[in-house]
Amino acid sequence: MVVSKEEQEFIKRKHEHTLKLRNEFLKQSSNPYRHATGEGGTVFDAGLARFQAMRVSNYEHFKPTGKSFRTGLFAVVLPIAVYAWALKSERDGREEKYRKGEVAYKDRRFKFI
Repeated sequence: MVVSKEEQEFIKRKHEHTLKLRNEFLKQSSNPYRHATGEGGTVFDAGLARFQAMRVSNYEHFKPTGKSFRTGLFAVVLPIAVYAWALKSERDGREEKYRKGEVAYKDRRFKFI
């Protein structure tokens, strides 16, 4: 696989950045006097904090579109409606057989005795 000069430089910069972040994390997490700063036992991660803030404020920035409507309809409403219809038709069919006398009482499901 041939990697261009720009890609090699990008990979090198990314690796250096990763090493820098790793060394900073190890430095902060292994500091025996960390409890004196009042920060607690975990290292503050700015990227994780931004991600969590984005997840919390996601609903504030939601814009209803046709695609989101279709997604909600096909993922939530339609399966519930189809399941309810199937359940009702199956129960109505069973009830009709019971009322016509096609199923003996001893063979019925959910009998009183």
